[in-house]
Amino acid sequence: MNAPMAHPMLHAWPVTSADALPLALWTAAEIEAATGGIASHDFQASGVEMDSRDVKSGDVFIALKGEAMDGHRFIPQAFEKGAVAAIVDRPVDFPHVLVKDTTEALHALAHAARDRAIEAVRIGITGSVGKTGMKEAIFACLDRASRGAAHRSVRSYNNHVGVPLSLARMPARAKFGVFEMGMNHAGEIAPLSAHARPHVALITTIAPAHIENLGSLEAIADEKSQIFTGLVPGGVAIIPADSEWAGRMIGHARACGAQVVTFGRAANADVRLLDAIPAAGGGSLVTADLGDRRICYTIAEPGEHWIVNSLGVMAAVRAAGGDLASAGLALAEMGGLKGRGARHTIPAAGGTALLIDESYNANPASMRATLKALAQTPAVRRLAVLGSMKELGDFADAFHRQLAEPIAEAGLAHAILVGPEMAALAEELGKGAGGSLGKALTFAHCEGPAEAIAALAAFGLANGDAVLVKGSNSVGLGRLVSHLTDNARA
Repeated sequence: MNAPMAHPMLHAWPVTSADALPLALWTAAEIEAATGGIASHDFQASGVEMDSRDVKSGDVFIALKGEAMDGHRFIPQAFEKGAVAAIVDRPVDFPHVLVKDTTEALHALAHAARDRAIEAVRIGITGSVGKTGMKEAIFACLDRASRGAAHRSVRSYNNHVGVPLSLARMPARAKFGVFEMGMNHAGEIAPLSAHARPHVALITTIAPAHIENLGSLEAIADEKSQIFTGLVPGGVAIIPADSEWAGRMIGHARACGAQVVTFGRAANADVRLLDAIPAAGGGSLVTADLGDRRICYTIAEPGEHWIVNSLGVMAAVRAAGGDLASAGLALAEMGGLKGRGARHTIPAAGGTALLIDESYNANPASMRATLKALAQTPAVRRLAVLGSMKELGDFADAFHRQLAEPIAEAGLAHAILVGPEMAALAEELGKGAGGSLGKALTFAHCEGPAEAIAALAAFGLANGDAVLVKGSNSVGLGRLVSHLTDNARA
């Protein structure tokens, strides 16, 4: 890949070489200035944490108050884990900064971190599917180019607490910040975007995730498009051209004064797929047209959905002023995330089997995409443990039944369905008994993870098998993954 050039549709942001980021993320005086609080002691903090269980040595602990829990109760535990101070709304017998309201203090700290990182280009990401994976991919691309000066929200910290916390953790000398934004109900995206004030805002795709609360795909597209309301003046909106709702999202972006960039397979996409062929290891070799140039790169992640995802990643990297050559190298090296595509080799009768861990999340679009990727995975037999898809409301039965088609196309030998919502799919698969589907597929319907573990043991795994585990996180299929991987390490 060649060095990046100016693109008429993409805003180019200057990137300077990165120095080593400072050890001290916040000093007591800086927290005082940001929050209006009063520090009991002088201190330097290397991190910010809101969960006492996750505190690391050098962190400042924010004692947030929720509907059911008050973080002030866990201040001793935070200091046992190595906290240097706490942000509190009442005096405590530990080093602290006293503020009026700890949630407001978190917001103030987030805004101060955002505003002091004057060189950081901020990228906001939302969408029904692929937020975390694309966030990690964009981060990997920008972090490689900036030699470690990129920052991002960890895990799925994408809500009203996670986004401010992720901002508060951004070092002052960061060159890039990548922030994931999620929602369950209408009205949740705009405040998150207002916190982050992104220079680049990307929507991954629109699918029926959380349709129980939003009511329609149009409403989901409208809510996701609220990410554009927080864009800085002249910011870039990156939109999936292949979406049925692309025009609707483009309208929202233009109403916010954004530059619009589209990506996908569509002939009119600004970042357009030209070709994709299988690459060694299950990934793809992708050729894309960026309007003024063509680029070719390899992605390690398997599946057709990651081919299109990579186009959105490249669009975001270019809009942020990142280096496309470094991005290509990063995509070629990127592996799957825990619960979101991580692959494990596990013991099986006569040898080993492949375990694909997609246990963290599921909706109709991601289920179809992952089953399609499984169908393209070389294996002696293919098995799937599929958990219920949550938050589909009155649409739940229909969306679960519709999985019968991609299951048939995946050529599964065995399927284990987990959770009450999967009863509709079990009924649909049962109709195929004696037909082409019934001859090829044996399935079981289980109540929960423990029963699924027993069912998988009954079906058995043999050398060369591939087993997919996917479901909404609340189903608890991570327990099955842990069971299989723990046995692999035993």
